[in-house]
Amino acid sequence: MSSRERDLITIEDEKGIEKQYAVEALFDMRNQTYALLQSNGEALLMRVENEKGEQYLIGLTDSEERDSILDAYQIAVEATAC
Repeated sequence: MSSRERDLITIEDEKGIEKQYAVEALFDMRNQTYALLQSNGEALLMRVENEKGEQYLIGLTDSEERDSILDAYQIAVEATAC
């Protein structure tokens, strides 16, 4: 395990296979909350939905939405690194 503790989350795919991901980042953009998850070199970007006090992760099916959110996130990270 790395020297930095990370929150871990288990996601079940459409085939019922579970995989554990580290939460790399949670951020708000366009009045939505997103989670950037990482597992063995695989990254997922998911939208966080709140319903009746519960939180759910929803996969992004629109590649343009996903790409624009990731681009904006990268720009924000680079701006804070300066």
